[in-house]
Amino acid sequence: MTTDTETKPVEQQAEEKNVEEVKEDVKKEEEAAKNAEEKSDDKAEKEDKEKDSSDKAAKPKKEPAPPKPTVHKADYQPDVVYLYQFMRTPVLPSLSPYCLKVETWLRLAGLKYENVDHKMKYKSKKGQLPFVEVNGEEIADSAIIIKQLGEKFNTDLDAGLSPEQKLIAHSNISMIENHFAWVIKFFFTTRPELLIDGFKLDLQQTLQKPLPAIILNFLFKRKIKAAAKKVRAHGIGVHKPEEIEEFGQNDLKVLSDLLGDKQFFFGETPSTLDVVAFANLAQLVYMDPEVSYSLRDWLLENCANLKGFCDRLKDRAFPDWEEMCSTLDLNSHLPKPPPEEEKKKEEKEEAKEKKEDVKEEKKKEEEKETDEKEKAQKEEDAADKDDNKKTEEKEK
Repeated sequence: MTTDTETKPVEQQAEEKNVEEVKEDVKKEEEAAKNAEEKSDDKAEKEDKEKDSSDKAAKPKKEPAPPKPTVHKADYQPDVVYLYQFMRTPVLPSLSPYCLKVETWLRLAGLKYENVDHKMKYKSKKGQLPFVEVNGEEIADSAIIIKQLGEKFNTDLDAGLSPEQKLIAHSNISMIENHFAWVIKFFFTTRPELLIDGFKLDLQQTLQKPLPAIILNFLFKRKIKAAAKKVRAHGIGVHKPEEIEEFGQNDLKVLSDLLGDKQFFFGETPSTLDVVAFANLAQLVYMDPEVSYSLRDWLLENCANLKGFCDRLKDRAFPDWEEMCSTLDLNSHLPKPPPEEEKKKEEKEEAKEKKEDVKEEKKKEEEKETDEKEKAQKEEDAADKDDNKKTEEKEK
């Protein structure tokens, strides 16, 4: 009796131990099966990926469509600079000193360029003139144009200057473009007739609009008025006219003293400073002499060496000056094709312009048609909504 009661717990313990071992074995088997399943899944997934990649490799890659041209001159020639600027005038190649600056630099640098007759339709992505296109790329702002073209074509008008001369050039260019140029702008914006008469402007040709003279005068003066706001915002426009004229005289005296009796500012070879000074001084020097302008008269009387400087640089950079001003030809520097080829070229350009106008009109018509369809659809949707509303009210 006593023996039975003592052995029962031992047997029970052994059984419990066996059960635990079985559970442990089952758990291990389940884990092993799970691991085997995961491995087989990974292997299958890897095989699928390898299959997909081999399929992709077997299929020929579709070539991407060529990018659309981002320039106006789609049929450009390699390394030819296409210049977009204002129209010619009978006394000056350009009303803008910045346009004249770029064209003068291009000529002195000896780069191949062509003016694009864009009929004053285009401005750069920055909203400026001038800008250039070269090898399918647009470059805007006169200073950036000169810098980037100089780097691209390895040409530098300032290569022979000493470090000190480069400092003098930089400070004087800043004075001309950030101060003296605004003096000129002040008088041109407060006296529009100074521009029209001084540069013998044909407003129909300048604005490229075939409108009556009275309307053209109104449009031109409105443009000048907008420019006058910029002059005032610059800060120089808040001063009295006599004070502003004195500012201009002081700047001219600085340039005259720096030039002295030299051919150009740093000797016998023009630099970037010469280009900038010429482009701005030409606005005064080459105005119609019959038009009275006190600052121009002061320059001729007190800074005669600046007039001689302008004449020398003009003769060097623009041997065709008289021709371009009399014919208003944008590309008088380029060889002209025979008359028949010239006529064909003009006809081709006219056909191209006409095609662009037709394309523009078609686009407008399509937009109008789309708007009308959208409007009709909205009206139809609104009518359906009203009908549904009435039907719901009746059912109620």
